[in-house]
Amino acid sequence: MDESLLLQEILEQPAAMQRLLDEGRGGIRAAAAAIRDYDPAFVTIAARGSSDNAARYAQYLLGAQSGLAVGLATPSLFSVYDRPPRLARSLVIGISQSGQSPDIVAVLRAGREQGALTLAISNDGGSPLARTAEHCILLHCGPERSVAATKTYTSSLLAIALLDAELAGATGRLELLETLPRHAQALCERAGDYREVGAAQRDMVSCVVLSRGYNYATAFEIALKLKELAYVLAEPWSSADFQHGPVALVEQGFALLAIVPSGPLAPILTERLGEMRERGARLLVISAQPEALALAHAQLPLPALPEWASPLAAVIPGQCFALGLTQAKGLDVDRPRGLRKVTRTR
Repeated sequence: MDESLLLQEILEQPAAMQRLLDEGRGGIRAAAAAIRDYDPAFVTIAARGSSDNAARYAQYLLGAQSGLAVGLATPSLFSVYDRPPRLARSLVIGISQSGQSPDIVAVLRAGREQGALTLAISNDGGSPLARTAEHCILLHCGPERSVAATKTYTSSLLAIALLDAELAGATGRLELLETLPRHAQALCERAGDYREVGAAQRDMVSCVVLSRGYNYATAFEIALKLKELAYVLAEPWSSADFQHGPVALVEQGFALLAIVPSGPLAPILTERLGEMRERGARLLVISAQPEALALAHAQLPLPALPEWASPLAAVIPGQCFALGLTQAKGLDVDRPRGLRKVTRTR
């Protein structure tokens, strides 16, 4: 019986999402009200690791739904070079499960000193990041003990989606987000199937993880899990950027994991997958789209969700896939080499 912390925390994600929905809405509404009053000209997000991938989701969601231009901060300008760029009229968001990394705190501190509105998204309300920000959205995940982030990642996505929906007063989107714990639970009930798909790829040493749009973030997050757990050289790419050179890598047996959401990208990504299959790629597909799944050598099915909400579900099969692959390689999923739970970069 698998007693790994990682599996336990993967399976805790539905409950963690529900806690955020039950206990975190007040902080999210307060932050949304402050943002509407402030009316930022743009958004700057500082994050590292999985939190940086959540920030990529925010780039698409806040851009498409709230019309906000969102950029990712360069923390070294603040912490190493001491040359912070101008942040006036910006909403500065720091995302960090621990809230401990000095370079992320430095971005929010500089933003506040320049008169920007600052917001922390963190699992620790007493952390330096939370104390530095004017507003804080707590994730309410409970302790995350596994080194690889799972429940703090999906709860960060949910916090961003709730914040964006509150900003827009989008009742329909808020109602859909209330259903996410149920969808996550259905995926967790299939964790064994997804792990078996991962275990079957035990010979994998490298791969490309491909998507685009809202799930560009998912590609980065799944690639990170494959790197830090299974030591696979997994490279995340937008399907559009992949066509500009890296596609030359594809040959017989080349491993390609793709996330194909619903919406306008589905036919574009499916067409690309067809081309990759013709060139001999071994396709692993996370999708609810029958046409994309039909091209796969291994399928990781999803529930049907609007594209903007799909990253909250699509990452779970990827987490389980990475877990199954790691264990099939005989590696310890809870003790990846060279890593610790809290990383303090400067």
